[in-house]
Amino acid sequence: MVHSQLPLRLPTSEELPCSDDTPVDNELQNHIPNLLLNTLDLIWRERRDWFFGVDMAIYYLYQEELQPALIPEGFLSIGVPRSTSERGRLSYVLWEENEIPPVLAIEIVSQNYNDEYKEKKEKYAQLGVKYYLIYNPDYWQRDQHQPFELYHLEQGEYILQTAEPYWMPEIGLGIGRGRGTYIGWKREWLLWYDREGNAYPTIEERAEQYRQKTEQYQQQRAETAEKALQQQQEKIVTKLFSLGLGLSIEQIATACNLSPTEVRVILGQL
Repeated sequence: MVHSQLPLRLPTSEELPCSDDTPVDNELQNHIPNLLLNTLDLIWRERRDWFFGVDMAIYYLYQEELQPALIPEGFLSIGVPRSTSERGRLSYVLWEENEIPPVLAIEIVSQNYNDEYKEKKEKYAQLGVKYYLIYNPDYWQRDQHQPFELYHLEQGEYILQTAEPYWMPEIGLGIGRGRGTYIGWKREWLLWYDREGNAYPTIEERAEQYRQKTEQYQQQRAETAEKALQQQQEKIVTKLFSLGLGLSIEQIATACNLSPTEVRVILGQL
């Protein structure tokens, strides 16, 4: 966390730019953090003490100076209230968030390298972000790095971790790569993981799981109802035949809405 003596007056989020208006280089830079946000909203449905920002400016002080905004593709803060205002957060301003820095920041490397491995990493360390993830699926060989690099802040320095998915106890979730379906697109994504290393399904995958379970339940109900009807018909056929009323097989079949063959099967005559 950044500790400093605040100036007499700091700008508010209303006065600060909410982004740098720089367009993303590709659509994945929007889709990946939004997938993480949407999935997290399902995992932590009952929690109101977290915020996940997508392409949002983070403002902070370092050595009593206002720093240029950091704008990761995604970041997670814990211990801050969910906004209930009409506009929501315009940006993430530390002096308006009780000086709570994000616990996780995610940068996605694109064709235009933006110094994710050096200058940005130093700035996130200054800010006090505990976990810094650099996802570089396309240009990792160019940059001489791995596609997935997660750094843990230890005594002010980032240490590269080797596990994937990587479990983050402060968050209670793991993060890593995995194949999944999101917005109808099946590919490698960044996904949340549980303690056992199982990926949490995307919102589309959850919907498909629900559809399959509903379909299975309806089929089981139909089979149960059909079996119950069959048992009832067998009882009626057996009862009518045992009464000795002189009813023919055809008459019993008509009364029970069955075919003569089905009646004979029930009576063991076939």
